[in-house]
Amino acid sequence: MVDVFEEFVAVVAEGLGAPGELVGGVDLAGQVHLSRFHFDRVIGAVAGESPYAFRRRVLLERAAYRLLAEDSPVLDVAVEAGYGSHEAFTRAFVRAYGMSPREWRRESSRVFFLSAPSGVHFQPPAGLRLPARKEVRGMDVLVRMVEHHVWLTGEMIERGARLDAATLDRPIELSVEGIDDAISIRYLLDRLVWQEEMWLASVEDRPFQVPECGRQVVTPIPELRERHADAGSRFVALVNQLNDEGRFDESFVDTTCEPPRVFTYGGMVAHVLTFAAHRRSLLIGAFYTAGITDLGFGDPMHHVAEGR
Repeated sequence: MVDVFEEFVAVVAEGLGAPGELVGGVDLAGQVHLSRFHFDRVIGAVAGESPYAFRRRVLLERAAYRLLAEDSPVLDVAVEAGYGSHEAFTRAFVRAYGMSPREWRRESSRVFFLSAPSGVHFQPPAGLRLPARKEVRGMDVLVRMVEHHVWLTGEMIERGARLDAATLDRPIELSVEGIDDAISIRYLLDRLVWQEEMWLASVEDRPFQVPECGRQVVTPIPELRERHADAGSRFVALVNQLNDEGRFDESFVDTTCEPPRVFTYGGMVAHVLTFAAHRRSLLIGAFYTAGITDLGFGDPMHHVAEGR
């Protein structure tokens, strides 16, 4: 039901571009692929108001915002809100806000949100704002970004398995001096995996030998797959543990450095994500050149939002 409601909200949001065109309940139901009866029941149960009342309220909130933010004539605002006359709009506005549109716009600091059981409101300049499904802290987002990074690294290793050795080792001409020089698909995949391994060794205070750099790296894809399955899962578990225990600001000594250095766990995670994002971007482009074009899901936006 939540998915149907979000689809309905998207339809309403899209219709805000031309709100003067009244959309009937049958039309709205059709756009979310439900019968009118089932549509009214589902949306009413989730939103706490009928689909018609939901859309009317959102348009009224938009109108209230426009009255405060713009100098448009009241009649123009009324028509864009779907009302056929100044009088009909004024009656609806008074019922909702307790005053006429002209009285309302005399005070610019008013809050235009109306009571909404669903928590969905008009969001200036032309969108809708949905409440969060659950409380999410900033560090929860960080954890999801790490989970996305580890998951996407695995997907890239699998794409690498489709390529022959010549393609895996073909030079990528775009490189960044001081970060990665003389790079290839195989090299960058290896770098993503050993980055996980290196920081795990640092946190666990174990010795770690930084591998050779450059195009001479010839690690077989099956070996990368196996190493990532181990290190990736352990790295995600570490970050989840740090988040659960609130320890991102805690420090540790990195004995893999010479001389040893002190880092915070949060700084370590930020470092991993920053450099990994650079390498993943290079890889997506290199895979595309090699004919592998199904890595469009590399953007973490939806992964983070959906908590996958």
